[in-house]
Amino acid sequence: MNTRKVERIVSPGPTHFVGDGFKVHNIIPGPKGIGMQRMSPFILLDYNAPFYFGPTDSPRGVGVHPHRGFETVTLVYKGKVAHHDSTGAGGVIAAGEVQWMTAASGVLHKEYHETEWSKKGGEFQVVQLWVNLPAKDKMSAPKYQNISASDIAHYPLNNGQGTIEIIAGSYKGIEGPAATFTPVYLFNAKLQAQATAQFSFPEHYNTAFLVLEGKLKIEGQSIEQNQFVLLENKGTDFEIEALEQSIVLVMSGAPILEPIAAHGPFVMNTKEEILQAFEDYNLGKFGYLEE
Repeated sequence: MNTRKVERIVSPGPTHFVGDGFKVHNIIPGPKGIGMQRMSPFILLDYNAPFYFGPTDSPRGVGVHPHRGFETVTLVYKGKVAHHDSTGAGGVIAAGEVQWMTAASGVLHKEYHETEWSKKGGEFQVVQLWVNLPAKDKMSAPKYQNISASDIAHYPLNNGQGTIEIIAGSYKGIEGPAATFTPVYLFNAKLQAQATAQFSFPEHYNTAFLVLEGKLKIEGQSIEQNQFVLLENKGTDFEIEALEQSIVLVMSGAPILEPIAAHGPFVMNTKEEILQAFEDYNLGKFGYLEE
């Protein structure tokens, strides 16, 4: 086995609220120094670890805001999220589902806890990734992929030890449903205690995983719930072992070897393009979306 070793184990840092509905640990490009280029094409990872929101008649969330130059990928593990954007796309993402929004040339969108779920309240657990776009695609047309639980492909592990849910890319020949602009692998590994799962990605692909539930072992090291593990860009293969029932988000992707200019909700290649994004937004070129 051409083993890929652990470069860094990152424990969750302080939380902050995005709007009033997402209490997140920022891991990429977080305070622990994992920059946008180091994990490209994954340029942001916000993790709302399990958190209880009480009942309310006014759904919590994030109001209308713009994006340009990348994709937002929202994975819901507990709770329900409602989305609307200025292209007219939208819907409700329930536990086990994924929203893949390509902002590209620019959209306005808003994200809230779903209305009926909000009235009851409950535990909420969500990951949001930003996936960068190459320069040639940054100004392409926006699009939206609502990936239901039934859309997600599954690879069953031996002896009922668990399953690999394939959202993007392929695992052992089984393709996930998400359409991507550059090579991206995104899996949920759902493992019973003592189960093992093996992964193999090209050596230069930036690769990491986040433990959403349970406890793991890799290379003899114990990994706790909510820890993020960055792997070296040496070797191709690695194995994880679940020490108890676990859920693990595994990500790997081909780095986009281009300059990154990022400011707030815009990710482009140059400062001039960022200034143009603000100008276009102020001129109403991102469309209209009611608060």
